[in-house]
Amino acid sequence: MGLTILLTLGRLPKGLELARALHAAGHRVFVADPFKLHLCRPSRAVAKCFMPPAPALHPAEYLDALIDIVRTHSVDLIIPVSEEVMHVAQLSGRLPKGTRLLCPPPARLQQLHDKSEIMALVEAAGLTAPKTCLGDDPDCTELMGQAQTVAKPRFGCSGGGLRFLEAGAALDAALKRPDWVIQQRISGEERSTLTFCRDGEVLAHVTYKGLIFSGTVSVCFERVDHPAIEAWTRRFADHTRHTGFIAFDFIEDADGTPWPLECNPRLTSGIHFMDPSDLAAVVTGHALEGPVRVRPQRRFQEGHTALTMAYGRITRPKAFWRALRTVASARDVLWSLSDPFVFPAMTPMSWPVLEQVLFKGRTFGQAATFDIEWTPPLWNGFGDQAGAPSGQPARAEAS
Repeated sequence: MGLTILLTLGRLPKGLELARALHAAGHRVFVADPFKLHLCRPSRAVAKCFMPPAPALHPAEYLDALIDIVRTHSVDLIIPVSEEVMHVAQLSGRLPKGTRLLCPPPARLQQLHDKSEIMALVEAAGLTAPKTCLGDDPDCTELMGQAQTVAKPRFGCSGGGLRFLEAGAALDAALKRPDWVIQQRISGEERSTLTFCRDGEVLAHVTYKGLIFSGTVSVCFERVDHPAIEAWTRRFADHTRHTGFIAFDFIEDADGTPWPLECNPRLTSGIHFMDPSDLAAVVTGHALEGPVRVRPQRRFQEGHTALTMAYGRITRPKAFWRALRTVASARDVLWSLSDPFVFPAMTPMSWPVLEQVLFKGRTFGQAATFDIEWTPPLWNGFGDQAGAPSGQPARAEAS
């Protein structure tokens, strides 16, 4: 008998990919998303959609809404999809007996998400890491005097707030705070990963690179073979005994050494490269004879966004035609013959994201996460709010 599974975001293709994989394996899939319109709504893979409050604005009410869904519909498994994982993790210890939550506990999750703490954890595992310090650390002056650096929000997402600083640059007063990180800038090729682990054992892994970007988020990507990065990831997983999805962004330097830039303890676009049946098996706790297989296709894309980015280069003919050739070579992540209604409904279902891009100047990545971002209790009092009862249920939406 299949499980009843709740995915906590439906607006992104990676959530749709997971929903389709779980549905094909015989599970009943629910989706909870603060957006009324999202990609999973027209999908045959989704039994019902719910509309909880936005966790970035109403964290306590959001958690109460999820618990209401779990209890009302006897949910067996909750799987976070994107940045909302930081909020969903706060359900730990509040769920009915028998309901599993597929993510690390809050303290470990915050350590992985923290762009400073993750580097300390990497070094403790005996792995390479760029020099990193907090904005209010006196060591930042020495680091900035020696090398090119990158300043970024300590708990940021989707590349928001990145600043590239030349060697010898003075640290802006606005960055001399504990919620900013200054990191040594490594030159080389960008690589990304997605890994699924159980108690430190790597069950699924892919390494890929971005081909077309919206801001800093890749919307067309290609799987690459990189033994050094895979070995790095396996060592980290074993050291931390990680369970669940985990992803890293790397820079591969001229010597082939992988340098981690940050950790994303959640799903990424790497899911599109994984075999759906194997993926559904491992996330629901089943054993496979070997690791999760990868699909034969090496390139995937979020076609609408990738094409939009390509047309943004139309005034540069060589770059424009190069981007169009890349788009033509990649498989769209939304189109499915067995789930045909998502692709034609893509534009209206993406309107809450498109509205932010068109009228508020956000990148696609920022527009898709502005209402689910998380900041720690040190800055927003989240810890005090999370346990406060509100009694506000989510609204069920026919899918």
